[in-house]
Amino acid sequence: MAGKSFTVLLVEDNQAHAELIMRGLEKSAKSCRVHRVANGDSALDYLLRRGDYADPTVSVRPDLVLLDLRLPRVSGFEVLNQIKQTESLKAIPVIILTTSAADSDIAKAYECRANSYLIKPVGFHDFTHLVDNLARYWLDWNRRAWSTISSRWDTERQRDEATTS
Repeated sequence: MAGKSFTVLLVEDNQAHAELIMRGLEKSAKSCRVHRVANGDSALDYLLRRGDYADPTVSVRPDLVLLDLRLPRVSGFEVLNQIKQTESLKAIPVIILTTSAADSDIAKAYECRANSYLIKPVGFHDFTHLVDNLARYWLDWNRRAWSTISSRWDTERQRDEATTS
């Protein structure tokens, strides 16, 4: 992870879970910035740069989204669908991190194009181990095209805005 800063959007309404995840990510990936929102509506505002997140310096495009399914206001499934149906967002890996082990939830998440589905362990040690492995895989070992794709989309958007002005 040397030299590269990573941004993770954590969409988690449970404060205790959020703190464990954030601490684990920051410990495992020193160059990781975690931005947390506590509901699906705020997640979409952040990703679509609406409202309080309209400024791109406030809503930096994440390299990874960690998404709980059971969220207030807008469900995790709705957030996942919106991400994967939005051209400028669909390449961002979305990891479902939830307590649900229901086969129907797992199937639906993959049908909606989740990149991974992880069930939150109950024990502290197991939970921290999961977060450590998640960080190592997604932020270190995995190779992303996201920065290249993001730059291309930003360039195309700027060109389109210039031609319509």
